[in-house]
Amino acid sequence: MADTRLILLKILTLVVFPVFLWLGGCDRGPSEHGGPPPGPRAVSVVTVKPQRVELSTELPGRTAAFRIAEIRPQVSGLIKRRLFTEGTDVKAGQVLYQIDPAEFQAALDNAKAALAKAEANLPAIQLRADRFKELLATKAVSQQDYDDATAALKQADAEIEYWKAQVKTARINLGYTKITAPIPGRIGPSNVTEGAIVTAYQPTPLATIQQLDPIYVDVPRSTTELLRLKRRLQSGNLDHNGRDQTKVRLILEDGMPYLLEGTLQFRDVSVDPTTGSVTLRMVFPNPEKVLLPKMFVRAVIKEGVREAAILVPQQAVARTPKGEPYVLVVGAGERVEMRMLKLDRAIGDKWLVDSGVSPGDRVIVEGLQFVRPGMPVKAAPFHEGKNAMGARGGDGAGQDTRPGGGA
Repeated sequence: MADTRLILLKILTLVVFPVFLWLGGCDRGPSEHGGPPPGPRAVSVVTVKPQRVELSTELPGRTAAFRIAEIRPQVSGLIKRRLFTEGTDVKAGQVLYQIDPAEFQAALDNAKAALAKAEANLPAIQLRADRFKELLATKAVSQQDYDDATAALKQADAEIEYWKAQVKTARINLGYTKITAPIPGRIGPSNVTEGAIVTAYQPTPLATIQQLDPIYVDVPRSTTELLRLKRRLQSGNLDHNGRDQTKVRLILEDGMPYLLEGTLQFRDVSVDPTTGSVTLRMVFPNPEKVLLPKMFVRAVIKEGVREAAILVPQQAVARTPKGEPYVLVVGAGERVEMRMLKLDRAIGDKWLVDSGVSPGDRVIVEGLQFVRPGMPVKAAPFHEGKNAMGARGGDGAGQDTRPGGGA
């Protein structure tokens, strides 16, 4: 009986073991059987084309009043009236304060009276000097008497001139009792009220007027950027547009654009040693008083035009572990090639490229994570807004949106 069982076990082993071997062979891939390799990966590409690009730089800055006038008294006295409303617009020459004029009016009247007295004495002194001159010819008077009469006449003339000057001074001081606005603009709060005693040319202003239309915008710019811009112009990479280069646009604190265009007025010649920058000053019309002094804004300054600029989508740009930017392109033989880039700045959703790719290169935009340099690929045109590959550029592409990032 035991021999029969042993014989049956050997028969089952001989039958079942080949079956398992056959089933195991069915699970192996085609490559293990010497089948064809997988086909090229499909990628989406953008063909590089040179285009005309107007380059501009967005810089932070602050507004400043076009003119500022601190109102101070030119004579001492008591403030009798304040003749303006705080926070309103005033005109040049408008009376702001009235100092009590009584004392200054009395000084003017006194000077006028003294002038009249001196002028009244002049005719008699003039006649006396004329008579002495005639008598001197006949020796009827001495030379000394004639000299005394002539001196008295000159003294009378000098006294008249003195009192004329005193009248003029008194009239000026009386006019100074009306404190007027030297410039048009918006006046701030008053530092004094009626009844306050003020002194001539005191250090504390009575009020401050700021002219807001037009208004300045002061923007610092690094000397490094200025030198770089100069080199681009000298090399011919940038082309100035003449008068258009002085036009400046403005972006407000809330991100909305300012509707009126400004003009670049001048560039300071002194470098701030703490920041290594110079100040650019622009002038903007401000009829609606939207811009107020010390407001933070961003100025968009035109640099020039690059006639044959090369732009690549930001999602196509990847970076090495060292942060160096590169792209993958479809090269000869439909194989992937790696190109290191030198970037200038971000323009919208694209990078402006200084070097690394040339017109006609096919830059891979979609499918970057599935390919490596040297791999064969099947390229198809990239259509913005469509994600046919189900994947977008990897390796941190387009993360650095700072101007000049990775350059």
